[in-house]
Amino acid sequence: MSHIYPNYPQAGYLIIKNLRIENANTLSSPLTYGFPAISGFVGAVHALSRTLAQSQDFSHLRLDGTLIACRDIHIQRYRESRYSNYSFNQTRNPILKDGSSAAIIESGRCHLTVSLAIGIYGSLEQQQMDGLKRFIAEKIQQQRIAGGSVVGIDAKAPVSYSPTINECKKDFLPAFILMNAHEELTAICEEKQLSPLDALIETAVIHQIPDDDGTWHSESIKTGRGWLVPIPVGYQGISPVIAAGKLNNSRNPEYPAQYVETIYSLGKWVFPNRIADLQHAFWYQTYDAEHHLYLVQQP
Repeated sequence: MSHIYPNYPQAGYLIIKNLRIENANTLSSPLTYGFPAISGFVGAVHALSRTLAQSQDFSHLRLDGTLIACRDIHIQRYRESRYSNYSFNQTRNPILKDGSSAAIIESGRCHLTVSLAIGIYGSLEQQQMDGLKRFIAEKIQQQRIAGGSVVGIDAKAPVSYSPTINECKKDFLPAFILMNAHEELTAICEEKQLSPLDALIETAVIHQIPDDDGTWHSESIKTGRGWLVPIPVGYQGISPVIAAGKLNNSRNPEYPAQYVETIYSLGKWVFPNRIADLQHAFWYQTYDAEHHLYLVQQP
């Protein structure tokens, strides 16, 4: 069921294969980097849904829910040697007319290839199917995804439709699907008697332990738990909601604004064949007005 379109019945799923994205923002939060933030993909699908709603032929359809399968990723970074710290490869922007540097803050970038599954809602007729797939294939390449530019899509079957999602596991191979691992985070907190923040940091640590015979071995809290990664899952409001047009230098002054802080959790990259029900792999945007929570969650 759609979280933002409850009055629209689900009509199935669209699978967008092998999207090649360049220069996506690899800084997913103030504390994490690597794969782009989930909100970058969920937001791109929401923008695509608004484009769909404004079209003449598909204004009765909506999109909600995003499954993210990453096939390949290359972070644009460099280090002098294996013992050096990484630094991001950044561009040099053109100078202004007076010779000064433009006020552009460079972010870390990555190139990646992903496949997406998107829930489609509304009344979908069979004769509309080919036109809808062409529309989605065209529009998805005309917008940004996680700050990056779409430079390619699967040549043979860029967009396909399926009434059910579990029959489409082969469409996400070879890749890994991003899942919520909050249960693993809770288990680590209880096992090691750590705070949630300390537990997240612990997943990024490899301990080098000396043995009695003078050798060393490595230990990680992730051993036996799968491919765990700290991820941002939304925002917590830390100020009252500010009316539209009242906040100076707002990116979108036509909408209300609010100061927020990032909320973190634990994610897990899982091979598609290890997921019993792919419906649990879809990320949805939710809003809790009472607690000022803007979240991206899996059911």
